[in-house]
Amino acid sequence: MAQKFKTRITELLGIEHPIICGGMQWISRAEIVAAVGNAGGIGFITAESLETPEDLREEIKKIRTLTDKPFGVNLSMIPELGPPERTLQFCDVVVEEGVKVVETAGRSPEPLMPKLKEGGVTVIHKLTAVKHALSAQKLGVDAVTMIGYGSGGHIGNDNVASFILLPKAVAALDIPVIAGGAICNGRGFLGALAMGAEAVLMGTAFMMTEECKVHPNIKERLLETKETDTALLLTTLMNPVRCIKNKLADECLAIEAEGADFEKIINTVAGGKGQVAYDNGDPDGAPISCGQIAGCIDEIKSVRQVIDDILAEADLLLARLNGLVAN
Repeated sequence: MAQKFKTRITELLGIEHPIICGGMQWISRAEIVAAVGNAGGIGFITAESLETPEDLREEIKKIRTLTDKPFGVNLSMIPELGPPERTLQFCDVVVEEGVKVVETAGRSPEPLMPKLKEGGVTVIHKLTAVKHALSAQKLGVDAVTMIGYGSGGHIGNDNVASFILLPKAVAALDIPVIAGGAICNGRGFLGALAMGAEAVLMGTAFMMTEECKVHPNIKERLLETKETDTALLLTTLMNPVRCIKNKLADECLAIEAEGADFEKIINTVAGGKGQVAYDNGDPDGAPISCGQIAGCIDEIKSVRQVIDDILAEADLLLARLNGLVAN
């Protein structure tokens, strides 16, 4: 059996392994979040994927029938949509239902902090720049997740690789740092810990699991995706999102190159197209978030097997490293 890694994050969240499934739009629902928890990690239900705060309440009740392990809720504040009234309503449900940990993203969590802290909720803020991490630390967040350039989804505008971002964040911050993006195996896991991270956050790797509810056609397309097969959309809106290269991505890139306005660009990629594609299996009809790490994944496994394989490989790598030390 692989050894366990005890870090500030495993202690803070009460989890067995420092492995996190970040909130994924349309995907992170009770079933996969429970599977991650039951395998010793922790996952986050994406509130923004749900229609109403009461839908979030029902999803929280559902996950508690599937696991007695820790889980969290992702509260994402979309920068373009103004004051976060909807997010604050989700925040109320989190506190009322006694959820112990929240992942915030999108912009500063400052509007949410009073409610979350009063409710005794641990807050992990997900971001892409050390300067913003320092601001989040001052606000009182308990940990930060640093998202590197090769990640899937929204990657920020600084375009800094994880090998640079992580050690800079660890050196600058007092709170725990989580490594987000470009991780799917023991090499990435151990490398992140070696750079000072207290846990890893994965999205694409968990998207390509048996428990993930996306259509098999989408998973098959992801298996075919190489590290060079992704594109950055919405760069002209200063909110780049990494997705697989497909027909929808080509269309979005084309209208951005023509100087399309905000409304036309958003209408091209939004409107629930992702959810429809994930349900119906059309890999070309929606923006499908995907990190460059997809090029390192060549099979669909169970969530537990993904985590077990990461830990087993990390064990072997530790032995190799110890063997390199000169006496």
